[in-house]
Order: sequence, then structure tokens, then C-alpha cells
Amino acid sequence: MAARWPDGMRLMRSRAMRAGLVVATVLTTALSIWLALGLHAQREADQRRQDILSAARQSALNFTSLDYRHYSRDSANVLAGATGDFKKQFAAQTAQLTELVAQNKSVSEGQVLEAGIVRSGEDSARVLVVADSKVTNTAVPQGEARTYRLQLDLVQRDGRWLTSDVEFVG
Repeated sequence: MAARWPDGMRLMRSRAMRAGLVVATVLTTALSIWLALGLHAQREADQRRQDILSAARQSALNFTSLDYRHYSRDSANVLAGATGDFKKQFAAQTAQLTELVAQNKSVSEGQVLEAGIVRSGEDSARVLVVADSKVTNTAVPQGEARTYRLQLDLVQRDGRWLTSDVEFVG
């Protein structure tokens, strides 16, 4: 014959089970929210890194790809991704450079090989970029390969990452 629980014990057991289920549900919900928030933050950080690297790569590509036949467009591309002192300096030199590249019939075809973030803050970043370029001009009509190591400082303005400084390194 099976043992029977008194009604009072059955009620206590039922309440304990309900309380256990409530605690388990609350803990599972809290853990799910915590994991979802962590995943969201990780995705935002990954997207931010990709945005910085993409802007730096494009800036380096624009800076190393210039053609005397459409230098106005090429220099405008550099300026579109620039800000601050770098933009002012490049804009100030554009007229001189336009004349120089036209005289020498200079063509530079850049290619970004690698890019890596050195540091980044809320609205600024420093990126090192390695780029190759094939340069042809009147002095080297068959072309000459060049490798550049660039340090780009970027700042975020109105949701875009713009280059504020370019230095040739190493």
C-alpha cells in the first residue's frame, strides 16, 4: 500500500515547488537578459572596429591612388574623408599638387595590404596601415612599386570616421 501524504504536507510541497519554479524562471530570465546585453555590446564593439578599419583603409587607398587625368576627383575623395589640420593642409596643397602631377603625368595605384587599430577611444582612433602603390610618371614610365606604412589618426564626426592626421612611419 502506498504511503499517503497528509493534506498539509501536500500543500507545503506544492507551494515549495511553485516557489522553486518562480525562482528558476526569474534566474533564467535575468541570465538571458544579461547574456543578450553582453552580446549586443560585443556586436556594437565589433561594428565600431569594422567602421574604424573601413574608414582608415578607404582613406589610405584614396591617399595612395591619385591620377593626373582626374586629379580633381581623386583629391576631392581624399578631402571627403578628411578633417581638421590634415584637411586644411591637403586642401592648401591641392593647387600645387594638381600642377605637379599634371607636369609629371603621375599615376599612383594604391592597394591596402593590412590595417590594424593601435588604440581607440569614444570618438578617436589611431590605425596603422600598410599599402603598396605602383607609381608611374615621366621619370619612371614603366612604373615603380612603393610600400607605405601610414599612421592615420581618425575622429568621429556626425557618425563618420574621418582622417585628421596622416604620418609616414617606419
